[in-house]
Amino acid sequence: MNSIWFHKVYYVFGFLFIVFIILILTTAEVTVLLTYFHLCAEDYRWQWRSIYTAGASSFYVFLYGVFFYFSRLRLASYASLIIYFGWMITACLLFFILTGAIGFVASNMFVRRIYGAIKID
Repeated sequence: MNSIWFHKVYYVFGFLFIVFIILILTTAEVTVLLTYFHLCAEDYRWQWRSIYTAGASSFYVFLYGVFFYFSRLRLASYASLIIYFGWMITACLLFFILTGAIGFVASNMFVRRIYGAIKID
């Protein structure tokens, strides 16, 4: 682990790629699981819920950004507060769209697969 931080920048991108793959897999699995629970409860409105379920992690990222601002940052001006939270909201919205799209695609593939396996004779 120490070689990552000793001026070896190219290792960071591989590590970041692995974390991104883990994010994709975890988001897809959680969304498919909750979509399955909704379908078992005979609630067939899964489309928007799959997006909201997957995108809910962006709220955690935003709350961590608020915590980081008040605990670690010492920005003095009002303009820096506006810039920080403006970019934080933008980044969280993009993260919501990214994870929501991953969740929707995974749930859509899951629903098509389980309903495609039904044999009507």
